[in-house]
Amino acid sequence: MLNEQLLTELHKLDRTQKLRVVQLLVNDLASDESSLAETFPPGVVYDLPSPHDAFEAAQQMQAMLDIYKRDHDHS
Repeated sequence: MLNEQLLTELHKLDRTQKLRVVQLLVNDLASDESSLAETFPPGVVYDLPSPHDAFEAAQQMQAMLDIYKRDHDHS
C-alpha cells in the first residue's frame, strides 16, 4: 500500500512534475522487464515440473494427510 503522505505530496505536484514521476516509474518498470528478458530469453522453452498426472505424489500426500488426521483427531 502506498504511504498516504507520499500520495498527498504527489497530488500537490504540477502537471510537469507528475509526468516526470510517471516517466521515472515507467523507466524503472522497463528496466525490470529488460533484466527479466536477459534472464529468460524469449522463445526458450523451459521444462517445469507439474503435479498433473503425478499420481504417486498424490498418494503420498494423501497418506501423510491420513496420518496427520489420525494423530490429531480429537473427537
